[in-house]
Amino acid sequence: MNSVPMVEIWRGPFLESVHNGHAVICDDTGQIVDAWGNPDQVVLSRSASKMIQALPLVTSGAAEAAGLKPEHLALACASHRGAPLHTEWVTAWLSNLGLTDHDLRCGAHFPYDAPTEQAMRRAGETPCQYHNNCSGKHAGFLTLTRHLRAGPEYIETDHPVQKAVLEAFERVTGETSPGFGIDGCSAPNFAGSLHAMARAMAHFAASPEGSPEATLHRAMRLHPEFVAGEGSACTELMRATKDKVVIKTGAEGFYNAILPDQKLGIALKISDGATRASECAIAAILVKLGVLEPDHPAAARLMNAPILNRREIVTGWIRPGPALL
Repeated sequence: MNSVPMVEIWRGPFLESVHNGHAVICDDTGQIVDAWGNPDQVVLSRSASKMIQALPLVTSGAAEAAGLKPEHLALACASHRGAPLHTEWVTAWLSNLGLTDHDLRCGAHFPYDAPTEQAMRRAGETPCQYHNNCSGKHAGFLTLTRHLRAGPEYIETDHPVQKAVLEAFERVTGETSPGFGIDGCSAPNFAGSLHAMARAMAHFAASPEGSPEATLHRAMRLHPEFVAGEGSACTELMRATKDKVVIKTGAEGFYNAILPDQKLGIALKISDGATRASECAIAAILVKLGVLEPDHPAAARLMNAPILNRREIVTGWIRPGPALL
């Protein structure tokens, strides 16, 4: 089954471009409630699977032993923007473990938080690994590494940390992973079908209070500002759904969502990897499921996003295609 048109780009009265993709909604039995495109499409969910990668941190007892708070767990699942809120928490977290930036293996980049990036460039400062949007996940990996008394190269596929991640991935997806790619932060990212990813999110949604899965998604819902940051679609949409839904993006047009009240999971992949399309599509699906008000500013911004030219004149719109409406 091929991908389907999901998002349209209009310039004036003309349909200029179309983004195709796939999406699956699963219930707590793992059955498909609704789907677009090919549920069996093999995908790399990239950072949208961080709550799965964080599971061993909780199931092993490492999080409890290290005294981690919900904010830490939200950061372990985050693609943060590198604002002071994020880097200060990660810095303190590793300091409490007796570790430093040197122990991270995620690499450095300038923060995505514009005011922080601009201030650093003006001051001639060089970014460190704390600024990496995945540094919270890697702090979680290091916490688990310390708990397991394992070696420092925690991103290697044969390391106990990544073996634990693969076990968790295959358990919650209900599927043997066909392989992995190396993510932007150098950690393995395990592949699976889109159906399997939605099934994993439904598993999180249906997990009982106090379970590792519920502990993680509750931390994300309580602290959406840690999961991404100001101005990001994930944080805005979680706030717009009154923090009842976990929404997590991944690179190359991926989104996962956990809906605990409905015990549903969503997985979405835009074929060409466009973020503008994945944000529009996930918002449309949340509206379709009744968990996001269509007239909420966050929904309106993403589902009817204006395209501005260099003179700030509105020249077109990014909108969901008929299949999502």
